[in-house]
Amino acid sequence: MNAARMSGRDPEKDVMTGDSATNNLQLWPSTRDDEIEQAVEEAEQHHDHKTHEENRPSLARVLSRRSAASIDPGPPPDGGTQAWVQVFCTHLTIFTTFGFFTSFGVYQTYYENTLGIAPSTISWIGSIQVFLLFGIGTFTGRATDAGLFRPVYIAGAVFQIVGIFTMAESTKLWQLFLSQAVCLGISNGLQFCPAMALVSTYFARRRAFALGITALGSCTGGVIFPVIVQQCLPRIGFPWTIRIIGFIMLVSNIITIALFRTRLPPRTTGPLVDWASFKEAPYSLYCSAMFFAFWGLYFAFFYIGSYSRNVLGASYQQSINLLLVQVCMGFVFRVLPTYYADKVGALNVLIPFAFVCGIMMFGWIGIHSIGSLYAFAVIYGSGSAVIQALWPAIIGSMSRTQDLKKAGVRMGMAFTIVSFSSFTGPPLAGALIQVNNGDYTYANIWAGTSFFIGGALLVATRFSLVGWDWKARI
Repeated sequence: MNAARMSGRDPEKDVMTGDSATNNLQLWPSTRDDEIEQAVEEAEQHHDHKTHEENRPSLARVLSRRSAASIDPGPPPDGGTQAWVQVFCTHLTIFTTFGFFTSFGVYQTYYENTLGIAPSTISWIGSIQVFLLFGIGTFTGRATDAGLFRPVYIAGAVFQIVGIFTMAESTKLWQLFLSQAVCLGISNGLQFCPAMALVSTYFARRRAFALGITALGSCTGGVIFPVIVQQCLPRIGFPWTIRIIGFIMLVSNIITIALFRTRLPPRTTGPLVDWASFKEAPYSLYCSAMFFAFWGLYFAFFYIGSYSRNVLGASYQQSINLLLVQVCMGFVFRVLPTYYADKVGALNVLIPFAFVCGIMMFGWIGIHSIGSLYAFAVIYGSGSAVIQALWPAIIGSMSRTQDLKKAGVRMGMAFTIVSFSSFTGPPLAGALIQVNNGDYTYANIWAGTSFFIGGALLVATRFSLVGWDWKARI
């Protein structure tokens, strides 16, 4: 007390001040304490949510409509060793999947001569194969987004090896149907869409060029596989010819499984189908355009050999050479246009080539010589190569709010739509040829009209994005 008096302070006032400070401490809690409590609560909630997610079945997590939080790895690198290794692996994947399908014209010719079955019936084998290649993209694309790329891809490799080696033992139509159409078709679907979706996450500015290089795999396979058949089939027979192709596929799968690397964290929850995408006019119009473009696209790949032999009287060797010329044009036109597509816009490049293919289909009606058919193969092979190379690269830009985490599901949805046109196109062409007593005119008119409808829808897609601004890079 004396010390307080000596210092000139009022003890009662000090007590009141202390009480006031205590009250103030109670009325105004520390911001730091609140932050700590909030962090603890969030950690507990995250732990409970994580435990709940882990206890749920895998399929339920994939099909759930709630999105899990994940770390954003940043923008695509647009290059670098890892990115270009993925391009190489996807090239090999397309080589063994789409490349093998592209060479179906060789098998169509062989099956017609050895099995004595109508061309339209045989074409169902190739149609089902490409239907499954695109058709199960909705499921495999979503699985890729969910972080299941590797198990899905490996399952595809198993189906591919089983399919190709059982195809080597096939001697009847139903056996070829199960091995080549169903088994290889499933393997293609399990590998093609996931690989394309994965490589697209590594590129943004140079995506069209990167996917163009991957698309070259269909040319590589479309040339190598027919040449193997052409050289080996007369010497060692059908079974060992197919086994050689099977061993090539086995080595390719070993390389790709070892080198493929995913970049984005898994989006473990989300819808199987992103229905909201179809509410966006550009995406819906683009998918419709590709449906019509692909409806007539594979007609020439399936039937150019048959037309040369049955109508123009060409030899079996010439019919294969025509197919090779048509496929080989892709080596230039799957890379060069995609390089410029990154500069002037992929959709701007794609539109004129859709109309070129339509014009060539109508021009086919007036072809009556082998030389003219070679010219057709060169021009049509170029235009169809551009369509096949560019169309997957454009899917990602058909949204006003781009989300790379949905790259797989959106690409898979587009692939599924295209699968139905690819599935029905070649058999429909074969039926039109049969109805017209072997004349190809009806089929040519149908395919040409399909391309023109697709081209018109592509123009509408562009208008929905940028209006009448013809200088826009899109």
